[in-house]
Amino acid sequence: MLFPIYLTIGLYNGAYSIAALRRPWTGIGRALFAMAIGLVAVIFVHFLVKASTEFSRIGFVSGALSASALAVWGRLQLRSFVSWRCGHNVINELVIDDGGPQVQIPGAIRVSAAAMGLRLNLDDPHMLARVGLVLRNIDRVIVSCPPERRASWAVVLKGANVDGEVLDDEVARLGAQGARVAGGYGLLMVSTGPLGLRDRAMKRLFDIAFSGAAILALSPLLLVVAAAVKLQDGGPVLFVQRRIGRGNRFFSMYKFRSMSQALSDADGSQSASRTDQRITRVGRFIRGTSIDELPQLFNVLLGDMSLVGPRPHAMGSLAGSKLFWEVDRRYWQRHCLKPGLSGLAQVRGFRGATDRESDLTDRLQADLEYLEGWTILRDIQILAMTLRVLVHDRAY
Repeated sequence: MLFPIYLTIGLYNGAYSIAALRRPWTGIGRALFAMAIGLVAVIFVHFLVKASTEFSRIGFVSGALSASALAVWGRLQLRSFVSWRCGHNVINELVIDDGGPQVQIPGAIRVSAAAMGLRLNLDDPHMLARVGLVLRNIDRVIVSCPPERRASWAVVLKGANVDGEVLDDEVARLGAQGARVAGGYGLLMVSTGPLGLRDRAMKRLFDIAFSGAAILALSPLLLVVAAAVKLQDGGPVLFVQRRIGRGNRFFSMYKFRSMSQALSDADGSQSASRTDQRITRVGRFIRGTSIDELPQLFNVLLGDMSLVGPRPHAMGSLAGSKLFWEVDRRYWQRHCLKPGLSGLAQVRGFRGATDRESDLTDRLQADLEYLEGWTILRDIQILAMTLRVLVHDRAY
């Protein structure tokens, strides 16, 4: 009873796939998952038909453990055989150089169309047969050719029973992530939301719970700092500045005011320096301890920000003598998630004034890395690491 259930699930979840051969522990995990589901199904069926009393529990458990152990051992042995038989690649990849850009793919076979006499002609069956012989026993083909020959190669590859790809520089230029045909039009997918609905809901619930609890716990400190800022020069307690948020939309970000009211920089075009005369005595203390950022907990609660994400920047922020987006056009990609109270760039020490262009590129690289590998556990880890950098040598 177990075997057909296990095999069905294993075939469905990719336990028997090229990916399982490439990454043995991935295949082992999928096989064990299929085994576990099969065992549960067998137990459930026996429970329904009231036949469980007729079987030895010790025999069932020992058999299940033995089968799982043998599956792991067998797959590891198979991996050794596959490595010996196939080498680094478990599929045969072929790169055909037909006058296009040079392509370097590790482990792939490389041939020159000119050297092999492959002059593509869709009206010549003999030439197409020659191409078919070259593609024999090949699993994936990549053709690098001029734009005018791409359509012909596409026709040939469609009839060759292989996974065929044609090199197109436009894909790299646009950063395309996939392609499809709809309504007779060819469409390149150039963006996807970094988080699915479940992940966004999990992140939002975490933001609400944590920021709400933090506001309650820190309310005495917030009141004391607000009073100190007010008594300093009688101006407003909060400094409200327009920042760039999710989807490149503007929002109002809150901070405790740390500069003299008359000298505040609404556009953020001038970064604060160590000897900045605009900063008040109270402001210097709250900036040095990052207390001035605490009102952003209300931004998190309102949904404009998240606890963890790329830090929001003011419109006039400069890296050296250039605006941030003039330094690197990828800058706008960081806004696909809500800006954060803290972020991966901050815990790595990339914070403070951006006197050089490299100050911006270091932060941008960390932000893009965060977007690619989000998990709720990583957010918790970044928050824990933030406690170590609340006071830092670039806080001025």
